[in-house]
Amino acid sequence: MLKIIFHVDEVNRWELTLRNVQNLLSSGESLEIEVLANASAVRLFTLPDQSGTLQDIAKLAQSGVVFAACKHALAAYQITQERLPPFVTVVPVGVLELARRQTEGYAYIKP
Repeated sequence: MLKIIFHVDEVNRWELTLRNVQNLLSSGESLEIEVLANASAVRLFTLPDQSGTLQDIAKLAQSGVVFAACKHALAAYQITQERLPPFVTVVPVGVLELARRQTEGYAYIKP
């Protein structure tokens, strides 16, 4: 099984990241995918969803994609865990999560 971690650190990179994830899922390969948001990208989880992006994320989460948010980035934008959608996992340090996953054999992708 191929393991991949996507790193999103800007709100405007979400659409490209989600297209990449959807393309991978349609490949038919056996995959384990995590999308880690840090820096300003965590803001997407609490913005009004006029484009349907959060709905797309929720669908991907239902299909097994893990979505994680950096606790430090959330604090920087004064976002409490209670304001996050239920499918978002909070990790203590985003860059540590990236490093940990890479040592576990995850391929790192930053669209």
